[in-house]
This record gives sequence, C-alpha cells and structure tokens, in this order.
Amino acid sequence: MATRRHLLPVLAFAAAMVAAQVGFCSAGKAYCLTQLTMAIYYAVVVIGLALVMGCAGQVSLGHGAFFAIGGYTSAVLTTHDLSAYQQAAWAGWLRWAQVLVVKPDLYGGEVMTVAPWAAFVGAMLLTFVVACVIGYPALRLKGHYLAMATLGFGLIVHKIIVGSATLGAADGITGVPAWRLGPGLTVTGKATERVANYYLACGFVLLLLVALGNLLRSRVGRALQAIHDRELAADSMGVNTAAYKLKAFVLSALLAATAGVLLTHYSGSIGPSEAGALKSVRYVALAAAGGMANFWGVAVVSIVINYLSLRGWFGTYDQAVFGVLLILIVSLAPEGPLKPLGAWLRGRASRWFARRGDAHGPA
Repeated sequence: MATRRHLLPVLAFAAAMVAAQVGFCSAGKAYCLTQLTMAIYYAVVVIGLALVMGCAGQVSLGHGAFFAIGGYTSAVLTTHDLSAYQQAAWAGWLRWAQVLVVKPDLYGGEVMTVAPWAAFVGAMLLTFVVACVIGYPALRLKGHYLAMATLGFGLIVHKIIVGSATLGAADGITGVPAWRLGPGLTVTGKATERVANYYLACGFVLLLLVALGNLLRSRVGRALQAIHDRELAADSMGVNTAAYKLKAFVLSALLAATAGVLLTHYSGSIGPSEAGALKSVRYVALAAAGGMANFWGVAVVSIVINYLSLRGWFGTYDQAVFGVLLILIVSLAPEGPLKPLGAWLRGRASRWFARRGDAHGPA
C-alpha cells in the first residue's frame, strides 16, 4: 500500500507531462514547450528552497543569487576566448582531456573555451564553496535575521554582476553554446530539439522529486523534520542541528545552481535580473504556496504559475496577478493545492465504490 501511495504521484506527474506535450503538439503549439521547459527549470530552484523552508525550517532570500552563480559561471567559462594560451603545455593537456574545446567563431576563425561539462563542474564547486561560506554563519541566525542576511547576499551578487564588464554588466552574457550530454541529447533551445529538451527537463525534475521523497523518509529526513518542528528538542536528543541545516542549505543551493546552468545553456544567455531580489522573493512565495515540504505541490504550483507568467498571460499586471494567486492559495489551501485536491478525489472515489457496493449487495 505504501509503495502504491508513493508511486501514484510519480505516475500522475509523468502522465500530465506527456499529456501537455501531446496536447501542445497536436494543437500546433509546440512552441509553448519552450516556456514550459523554462518553467520546469525554475521549479527546480523552488523545490530546492522547499527543502530548506519546509524541512529545515529556514527562510532564504538568496536563492536567486545561487541560480545566477551557476548560470554565470558556466556562461563565462564557455564563452571566454582562451586562444591566447592555445600553445601552452597545460592547454594541450586540457584539450586532450576535453576540458578545453576549440570551435569556430562567427567570423570564420577559431576560439578555445571551456567545455560545458567542465564549466558545470566549476559552477558546482564555486556554488558549494559560496554556500558553505554564507550558510555556516547565516544559519545560526533565526527568523527575519536569517532572511535579511540571505537577502543581503543576493543584493551583493546582483551588484557584482551589474558592475562587472566580464559578466556582461547590465546586458548579461549571450552566445552561450549548447551542452551536448550524449548521443542525441543536447541542452539547447533549437526548435528541432524542443521536445527532447522538454522531456529532459521533465525527467530531471521527476528524478529529483523521487530522490527528495526518499530523503524525507530516511533518517536524514526524520532529523530535518524534527529540526523543523522542535529544534531545541531535536538538539537535546543529540541531533546535530547546525550540520543538518547547513547540508540542506548547501544541497538546495546546488540545485539552484544546476537549474541556472541548464537554463543558461537552454536559452543561450543569462541576464542580471536572475539574481534580483524579486526573483528570490518569488521563489520563496512559490515554495510557500506549494505547501513548503510538499515537494509535489511545490513543483506543480511553480511550473503552472511560472509558465503562465512566461507566456505573458497577465501582461503588465504580471506581478499583481501573481500576488493575488499566491494570496488565494496560501489563504484557502495553506498546505498546498494538491493536498485538498487529493482529499477530495479520495472522498469521491470512496463514495463511488460505496455506491457500487450497495448496488451489487444482497437485495
């Protein structure tokens, strides 16, 4: 029974994703999959933030900065020309190891840059170090003090990006190459690869949700839940609350950076707005609207609302409509919209089976 209960959301999510792709393609609107794929990558940030908020009981307003750190690191490494060092011995070794690649430029010449996979590793290492440096002192703060500290970190990252010519300043970085993951699988925004990239994003989120669900049911998940509910009691029982909170924070930061890398290679560019304070506030609001520790609810709410926003359904009233929707969700379904929907469906199913039982019972 437990296995069936855990398998049901996986099947429902997969069916919904397939139905969306088939529906859009059948209606001649395959281009909508581009915004839907972007919404899925943004949802990865929110899911990671839900781990910190819903499980560890901490509030972070700096996850937009971690998204930008991942995206900008990969963008800089894969677009910065290192041809001046092409004759160096170390460059030859790195080219042999495929860490550096030589490719044609727009003018018929050649440029040497870092390969996307190596740039991804570099982005993860930088994010890990920054998350540890920021998280270690910040997670010893509580309440609004922690939120203010992480908000300050996000503002610093945003100012660094805007003021740095290497990072493209206010214009951002364009021309980020596609990332070839394997035969027939490339992270790119090309129309010919639209469906494949959509299912790549769906598969990544699905695996992430399953992994986090298993984590919550493990010893680590129970420790995080104890910290969320009664931190002092958990600490008195021998749970290393500081270490668990730091690990959850670093993991969520790495997820945000991963989403930043993937979306940057998918769209081929990244801008300073990704590190803006409003982005981080938006992630927190979506995590709260989805039900905090309810990862499935967080994923669905984030994907739907971000997709509608990216499609421009709300026009110039985007922020206002976004706020109204979140207020309604938090007010009417504080544990996320999926939980009351699931309860309603289970109630309907129970009554339907009961009526069938009465109809086929003894006269």
